[in-house]
Amino acid sequence: MTLRDLVQQGTAALAQLYPSEEVKGLLRRLLEEVCGLPWYKTVTEPEEEIPMAEEERLQAMLSRLSTGEPLQYILGWTEFCGRRFQVAPGVLIPRPETEYLLRLVEDRLREDGITRPTVLDLCTGSGCIAWTLSLDLDGANVTALDISDEALAIAGSQNPLSVELSEDRPVPAKILRRPAFLKADVLNPASREDFSADFDLIISNPPYVMDREKASMKANVLEHEPHLALFVPDEDPLVFYRAIAFWAMSCLKEEGLLAVEINEALGQETAALFEDAGLTGVQIHEDLFGKPRFVTASRR
Repeated sequence: MTLRDLVQQGTAALAQLYPSEEVKGLLRRLLEEVCGLPWYKTVTEPEEEIPMAEEERLQAMLSRLSTGEPLQYILGWTEFCGRRFQVAPGVLIPRPETEYLLRLVEDRLREDGITRPTVLDLCTGSGCIAWTLSLDLDGANVTALDISDEALAIAGSQNPLSVELSEDRPVPAKILRRPAFLKADVLNPASREDFSADFDLIISNPPYVMDREKASMKANVLEHEPHLALFVPDEDPLVFYRAIAFWAMSCLKEEGLLAVEINEALGQETAALFEDAGLTGVQIHEDLFGKPRFVTASRR
């Protein structure tokens, strides 16, 4: 197989699933990861032969991509906040929008002069939020909860210290305190009994996609990412936020911060729910695309 063959075969295999620019991006990633070659080689040296062992890997990966399986699962990792995190079908693939949530809360904690914060991450999934806060905020004491054994296994085995992907988020020489990953059902009020009002920050990116929104979702998400981490019933789409509000009222310190990612269609409803629960300073924040994506609040 030549580089020209890779481009032609890959484009033919993926054209019905993805737009042309996305196809190009996927093939670029495969070429870099498997062959260690820059994309421009497909233009400057299209007849270069790909070694047989690498060709077999590429063919296997293209076969999986052609079924709609996300590239992140095929590679086994994704980038989040400038670091490499393991992902597998048992956890949701971290989205760029969630990176903004981390910047939002980190800036807020620094503005408030809170050092070595105590943090509770609800519905942690891959653990990318918990690990990022532990790495970015020196001495942060992070506890992360999830109901999924598979997610907790992945979160606990992360090693984001191993690879530096971004100059503005360098890998520290060591982590002062690893996150604690615990199994708990966020929706079960009894789970809160093990925690007191000790947290400076409660943060969560819980399931929030309504069942009726499945029809508009891409197949690579709908057919491959865990529904447990994605969907909520149409008749009670704020079920997790109602539980999170109770966690905040029970477990936040006075002046503590609550920050969550939300369904863009339910910003006002989520904010009203938090206000009704007794939280104060409730604010809706837009993501980089101008969509209502996050809500913050405080416990006074």
